[in-house]
Amino acid sequence: MTSRCVKLIRAVVLQVLLASSFEARGAAARHDLVIYGGTSAGIIAAVQARRMGRSVVIVGPDRHLGGLSSGGLGWTDSGKKHVIGGLAREFYRRIKAHYDRPEAWRQQKPSAYSRYRSNDDAMWVFEPHVAEKIFEHLVKEYGIRVHRDQWLDRKSGVKLQNGRIQSIKMLSGETYAGRMFIDATYEGDLMAAAGIAFHVGRESNAAYGETMNGVQTRLARSHQFRKRIDPYVIPGDPSSGLLPRVHDQGPGDEGAGDHRVQAYNYRLCLTNDASNRVPFPKPAGYDAAQYELLARSLQAGSRHVFGKFDPAPNHKTDTNNHGAFSTDNIGMNYDYPEASYRRRREILLEHETYQKGYFYFLCHDPRVPEEVRSRMSKWGLAKDEFLDNGHWPHQIYVREARRMVSDFVTTERHLRRQEPTPRPIGMGSYNMDSHNVQRYVVRDGEGRAYVRNEGDIQVNPGGPYPISYGAVVPRKSQCTNLLVPVCVSSSHIAYGSIRMEPVFMILGQSAATAAVQALEQDIAVQDVAYDRLRERLREDGQVLEDSGSRAPSKRGIDPKTLAGVIVDDSMARFIGAWAASRSVTPFVGAGYHHDQNAGQGKKSARFEARLPETGLYDVRLGYSANPNRATSVSVEIRHADGLDEVKLNQRVAPKFDGVFSSLGKFRFDAARPAVVTVENKGADGYVVIDAVQFLPTR
Repeated sequence: MTSRCVKLIRAVVLQVLLASSFEARGAAARHDLVIYGGTSAGIIAAVQARRMGRSVVIVGPDRHLGGLSSGGLGWTDSGKKHVIGGLAREFYRRIKAHYDRPEAWRQQKPSAYSRYRSNDDAMWVFEPHVAEKIFEHLVKEYGIRVHRDQWLDRKSGVKLQNGRIQSIKMLSGETYAGRMFIDATYEGDLMAAAGIAFHVGRESNAAYGETMNGVQTRLARSHQFRKRIDPYVIPGDPSSGLLPRVHDQGPGDEGAGDHRVQAYNYRLCLTNDASNRVPFPKPAGYDAAQYELLARSLQAGSRHVFGKFDPAPNHKTDTNNHGAFSTDNIGMNYDYPEASYRRRREILLEHETYQKGYFYFLCHDPRVPEEVRSRMSKWGLAKDEFLDNGHWPHQIYVREARRMVSDFVTTERHLRRQEPTPRPIGMGSYNMDSHNVQRYVVRDGEGRAYVRNEGDIQVNPGGPYPISYGAVVPRKSQCTNLLVPVCVSSSHIAYGSIRMEPVFMILGQSAATAAVQALEQDIAVQDVAYDRLRERLREDGQVLEDSGSRAPSKRGIDPKTLAGVIVDDSMARFIGAWAASRSVTPFVGAGYHHDQNAGQGKKSARFEARLPETGLYDVRLGYSANPNRATSVSVEIRHADGLDEVKLNQRVAPKFDGVFSSLGKFRFDAARPAVVTVENKGADGYVVIDAVQFLPTR
């Protein structure tokens, strides 16, 4: 070996030792990348930075790594799995590798668990401790320093100079200096403390030209009380006062923005294996009166409480909210996103007390039907999970908190591909999903009061969609060295789809890649050359497009381009189970609905519109023709002069704009809603609804 080689080897060894010493100094070091938050996005971002040869530190309030992925959400909301690539897919492959080992199956044989298949490349359902173990292995494997239980000083802990974060200080006094920063928290605390614009609550539909934002009573069809439940302490007596967890202030105007936040809950890992089961504990401060609405619902015949016990390996579950009164703590989290740490702890304790009390009530209260009590008592917390927290998850499901407002805001229109998404850095595909936001009192035509939930939306965007780089970087005028892969720039309803753990991992990897490229060129994150970023993301396995998911011919007609008043099927009020589709073109908007050629006489769809002026209108129904359609679809039109029924043959192609057939001309009063109802009674094929058009005539 030559002396030159020896010197080179010594230099490399010295560099490695210096780097190790540099990281060992912890908070005193100036890292290339400082990540605030030990969520799945934070861990994946750190791994990517290390793979690109950069120093990185993770600091944050978390004691356990992985956020919700290791905190109970083992039933992955994956959407279309083929668009999950890069390090996110590697994580789920590591999950699969764990369960490929026989010793992983302690309470169950792998052959008895349907979601384990030996020939799959990844596994999407898992136990919480398995996910946490993999995150811990990742930080150890890549030599990533993690500083736990460190809480950002949100008042004065962010040092900014010339639009760049220089360092962040914790309440402990520890300071972390860096060249680039990533906020990977669910709350967006670093983003907010740095002065970045953000939004909390629901925007109005008008804000971004959406249809499912703001207050939603018409589309809130799921997780409702199936029978009318009285809201008063003494049924029928308003003077007795309202039951807990319901208000009588009205839901607000349809489509209007408000401050409210969709409900949070803990995703519980339960088991019915007696050898590993801990009975549901009675929480301190338990108040059975909090569950009177639940008792009345069960007494009215509901058995919804077992609806989301999604099976995980070893006879465990990921138990989620299901039904009108369940584990979602509706209306109790509105101030969480911007609350002080102390107030957040109070909210978390209230949620824990509520959810523990929910299961204790179901097991023990005599108002609960005996068969429900008996069945629920066979379940309990998993003894081998969350060992340092009484077997209770260490992470609540923060479904939504702050959302950044940047130069690019992702909206429903981008998810549905009604507007282009520039500079994609990953893909999402899950339903636009908002859980219920409030529980309120409504009254029927005779003035009788009952309880209803508002805010639940579950609408498929129509396939995978790209997410823009612009959604993870703030405005350049506000900060040039911060990226935000969790609290992204997005409207409320678009975030309902983006907010999935695989997507957070995808965006975490892409954000770290961009941060390193900005470092390499000494430029602002907003100025990263997209062509170069895209090339590296593709090299690292990120999926940036899905050319087969939606051909151009499958794009719908924009309702705004059509004349008259358009009521799309996304705004219809359904009775019975209707399925969304986009198989037959053309169609209006994101697709259409059909009755699945089932339940004849039991399904209907009601379209309602407020017309701008009194007069005669041509009423047209939109549908896509096909030989399997019904030949005599019943359509009722309620107008100023009464009620008319029209029969329509949906095997005949529509004459207007390729999607509409006329039902006739009718007079409407602007002071009253115009109503068109489609029913499937007597149908001899599929009944299809797409949109209703009201065209004024002279």
